[in-house]
Amino acid sequence: MNKRFLKYSVVSLITIIAFSCSNANNKPIIKFSIDSSSIVIKNIDEVSLLQVKKVVFSDSISSHLISVLLSPGDEDSLQTEQELDGKLTLIGDSLVFKPHTPFLKGKNYLVESYIEAQFGNKEKLLKGTLKYKLEPQQVILKR
Repeated sequence: MNKRFLKYSVVSLITIIAFSCSNANNKPIIKFSIDSSSIVIKNIDEVSLLQVKKVVFSDSISSHLISVLLSPGDEDSLQTEQELDGKLTLIGDSLVFKPHTPFLKGKNYLVESYIEAQFGNKEKLLKGTLKYKLEPQQVILKR
């Protein structure tokens, strides 16, 4: 009886720890570099970093890993976002996007990143709100 109680309590403890651990606060940080000539994505976990290395070095689908869009301003007659072309490089544990044309001062840039994107987490699974497609992390940066 005591063995079975000990066994169930250990299993319960492990289950509680597994469901309480969450990486919701550990999303990658997306920001401009110090000189605002590139966009840096930091705080990438180790598993995602290995996947990013494969994608960047294969260069076949690296253009779909992140996208940078020039957002129209309030007074702009252009109502669509323009995607910027650039080069992705991996420097240490950070991914750097260097555009072919420099960022314009006073403009907003929408950065969408699929790094560490998930269909859902434990909370969404338990609530039944899982989605059928990946949702990118979106950040608006102002130059």
